[in-house]
Amino acid sequence: MSIFAKLTEGCATGSPTETRKLAAELARAFPADQALSLHGTLGVGKTTFTSGLAEGFGIQAKVTSPTFQFYNIYESPRRQLVHLDAYRLENSDQANELLLEEFLHSPWCLVVEWPEKIEEWLPEPCQHIYLSIMKDKRHFIRGIFDF
Repeated sequence: MSIFAKLTEGCATGSPTETRKLAAELARAFPADQALSLHGTLGVGKTTFTSGLAEGFGIQAKVTSPTFQFYNIYESPRRQLVHLDAYRLENSDQANELLLEEFLHSPWCLVVEWPEKIEEWLPEPCQHIYLSIMKDKRHFIRGIFDF
C-alpha cells in the first residue's frame, strides 16, 4: 500500500518516533513544490510530524516550532522545507506580509501549522494532514491528497 493510500485511510502511531517515521515515508514520496497543511489542536504532534518530513527530505537540522518567529527554513540537497506556524497570525493579509513566496526555491515543501487562520493565502496545490489523539493516547493521522 502506498503512503498516500495509507494516510488517506488513516493510521495510528503509538510514539513520536512512529509519527516521525510515517512522516519521513511521506516525504520520500511527496511531490516537489507543494504545500502541506497540518490540522490539529495544540500538542497533537504537528511539529513532530514536520520533524519526520525533514528527516525524509534528508535535512540534518533539528526542527523546532517556529511559533515566535513565524517560520523556519531548512535545506538539504534534495528539498527545501519551509515550516510556517500561523498560530499567531490573524488573517491571510498577515501571511502575505511575510513574503514567503520569495523564499521558496524549487524543489520546496511548505508546511503550514494552523492553516485555518490563513486559508485564503495557502498556495495551490495544498495537501492536508489531520492529526488527533485517540482515547488510548495513540495519535491518529489522516491525509487528504489532491494530486
